Amino acid sequence: MRTVEDYLHYLEGKGFQLQEDAIGFIYFGKHYTNATDEIINTAIEMTLKVQKSFDGSFYVSLLETLSSNKIRTRKDAIKFIKEKELLAI
Repeated sequence: MRTVEDYLHYLEGKGFQLQEDAIGFIYFGKHYTNATDEIINTAIEMTLKVQKSFDGSFYVSLLETLSSNKIRTRKDAIKFIKEKELLAI
């Protein structure tokens, strides 16, 4: 499993240049929800896939939803998102 920092470096290598405010939102969401790195990374991934860019409020909202429903793994997060039809993925 990748840490959030590792995942951000991975995205950078793939050409996603996240601005400082986006990185701030990512770490704010991490501390606010106390979510695992796996869930943080999944929320970042889903935000980028759905929004085509990083949208901080979308990310935090998704992260809050996953956390409040006690989602702990990427697999469970994707299953939850599909079952609840939260995103078109």
